[in-house]
Amino acid sequence: MLIMRSRSVFNALYGLALGLSALAGFPAHAADTAAGKEKAELCVECHGEGGISQTENSPSLAGQPDQFIQWQLVFFRSGTRKSEEMQPIAEQLGNDDIRNLGAYFASLAPPRESKPDDNPDLSRKGAEAAAGRRCASCHTDSYAGTKAVARVAGQREDYLLKALHDYKSGVRSGGGMAAMAEVAYPLSEEEITALAHYLAHL
Repeated sequence: MLIMRSRSVFNALYGLALGLSALAGFPAHAADTAAGKEKAELCVECHGEGGISQTENSPSLAGQPDQFIQWQLVFFRSGTRKSEEMQPIAEQLGNDDIRNLGAYFASLAPPRESKPDDNPDLSRKGAEAAAGRRCASCHTDSYAGTKAVARVAGQREDYLLKALHDYKSGVRSGGGMAAMAEVAYPLSEEEITALAHYLAHL
């Protein structure tokens, strides 16, 4: 397992280097959110109208930090983050497209859980796990994310479960995700379930 985790760290650092190289080539002009909205029509089928996903295991993108969206698209495009669905789409995107999509999704109101928390005890355990794992040190106190760090507050619960399992197992290791792999590896199944529930209901 140590070898697998070391390889994950190497892959993440390699993806980070590729991402830096790609982002460094972005032009300095301001992003065009209108163009981003038009390009985002490609994303609606999985990620929903207005970036609010109604599809199991597909994340909502509304309200995600601009840089986070840009980096993930660069990682998908370069193949350092693997996805059979996303890579063919990302490969069609130019640097301006990526910049515009980042600005567009960041401009949208983030998802909010419309139903009351049906398991507050589980949310309490999730809050304790989040504090114990110092999730806020990267994702901010409100879990809204910042810069290249994802917003996790209000994200789909099923997607959060999938993402944490993928980090823990090493399935998701490319694209600058070494920090998350290290955090998720020691998580128990109970902690993963509680964290996903808590964050989804913020």
